[in-house]
Amino acid sequence: MVSAIIGGYVVPVDGDPVEGGTVLISDGKIVEVGPEADVDVPDGAELIDASGSWVLPGFIDAHAHLGVHEEGEGWSGNDVNEMTDANGARFRALDGIDPYELGFDDALSGGVTSVVIKPGSGNPIGGRTVGVKTWGRTVVDMLFAENISVKSALGENPKRVYGEKGQTPSTRLGVAAVLRESFTKARNYVAQRDHAIADGKPFDTDLTMETLTEVLDGELYWDQHTHRADDIVTAVRIAEEFGYKLVVNHGTEGHLIADFLAERDIPVILGPLFTSRQKVELRHRTLRAPGILARAGVRIAITTDAPVVPINFLVYQAALAVKDGLDPETALRALTVNPAEMLGLGDKVGALKPGLDADIALWSGDPLDVMNRATRVFVRGRDVYRFDEASGEGVVADRRYRE
Repeated sequence: MVSAIIGGYVVPVDGDPVEGGTVLISDGKIVEVGPEADVDVPDGAELIDASGSWVLPGFIDAHAHLGVHEEGEGWSGNDVNEMTDANGARFRALDGIDPYELGFDDALSGGVTSVVIKPGSGNPIGGRTVGVKTWGRTVVDMLFAENISVKSALGENPKRVYGEKGQTPSTRLGVAAVLRESFTKARNYVAQRDHAIADGKPFDTDLTMETLTEVLDGELYWDQHTHRADDIVTAVRIAEEFGYKLVVNHGTEGHLIADFLAERDIPVILGPLFTSRQKVELRHRTLRAPGILARAGVRIAITTDAPVVPINFLVYQAALAVKDGLDPETALRALTVNPAEMLGLGDKVGALKPGLDADIALWSGDPLDVMNRATRVFVRGRDVYRFDEASGEGVVADRRYRE
């Protein structure tokens, strides 16, 4: 099916805005973006009038727990942390996602079309992350990137969880030791595996070690939950020891060492920015941090850590960061291009560009103005959300099977 969004103020993010632009879509992909006169819309294409609207790529929350930490469901819907093994590299967020969790509908209302869902921060090594769309009937329908990264945690959470059990790790020393021991075992595992294969001998596959091997080989990123500046530095030191691709997650005190991060080209998925300072390691949380990091040359994305902050508030965090010094253009990139590129997803999502998924949101105006809202949202070219002016409510396309 071919459709064209016409007449809007098109903001590709990874390119110059186009007044009265056209976005041509076919089979769930963006085919062409440009001024109306330059885009050849085929006869019979569905025309979607975006006059008076801003047209942007769907936003990306690069650190969320939708579907694995369901709001209002208590223990029944809480599958975010398997806190029985300090090294849970073999655990997969994909296996715990409920696609009917209300947070997915909230995401659409905030123009968020893609999320990277991650295990929680109870374990030093929490498990594999996954990229899904925010609309679909099953996780199979929603999946767009299965092999992205492994979630890991430093700081208060893992030391508290295992300290309360009287087990290692109960200190920051212990948490760091778990990471080093795990990667050392993974190196040894590779040597033993390769030797066995070369000799034609049987070898027992270890899913935990296989996952860490993919990290060491650069096939998976290392998503490091870390708030305090000293923990961020520890994350960098261990990454440099073992040579894997580090992405700092949260980075609450990252602005205190912005030059350190910039010199090493370490990206930061920053947030959530609306929380209280309920933990010691959050004492320096500030909405000024995105601007400080960006001006130092650090590539940033912004996250809600949903459900910590409702995911439809993602753009509000960016807007208030602009109020506190973040450049508006960088703010939009922090919701689109940056999270895509820092996790190796730039060939799939993050901009209005030919070849990328047709994840598109129409806004009543500049999304960084909190008085504007997403009025229509498309996921892979499918019309899945509309804001109904008459009722003042958003309407999400039905996910259920109908005979």
